[in-house]
Amino acid sequence: MPSFRYAQKEDCPLILQFIKELAEYENLLDEVVATEELLYEWLFVKEKAEVLFALNGDEEVGFALFFHNFSTFLGRAGIYLEDLYVKPRFRGCGYGKALLQELANIALDRGCGRLEWWCLDWNKPSIAFYLSLGAEPMDEWTVYRVSGDALTDLAGGKK
Repeated sequence: MPSFRYAQKEDCPLILQFIKELAEYENLLDEVVATEELLYEWLFVKEKAEVLFALNGDEEVGFALFFHNFSTFLGRAGIYLEDLYVKPRFRGCGYGKALLQELANIALDRGCGRLEWWCLDWNKPSIAFYLSLGAEPMDEWTVYRVSGDALTDLAGGKK
């Protein structure tokens, strides 16, 4: 059974490594602009997200980066899982499931009403895995995003 630990300030290089490995798997490595400095600021100074590592002995073999969101319908917070990644040689060994189980426990311990995440449509192995855990796709919802110049324009050109 894997053990877990929360990331510490000195883990920023490892967190960035996991992010880049995940992005490479998703064919999105060219979109990663995160740096160790940005991760340090947003994770440990501003405390806007948390990172949980899955361990095989002393080795970090997977990670989950998550933060709280809020459901007005439930009237309470939830946990949004931004990234879940397990190193390829440890896939199929239960680490991904264990990370999700640990996040579910964290959500319940914190009184959260749900745990949710996105998954790329082409990622059939992950989709099958999530469905096997009882996760339900939210087919009636479409994700919208404003970023970059569009975000600046929407803000009225500020910043």
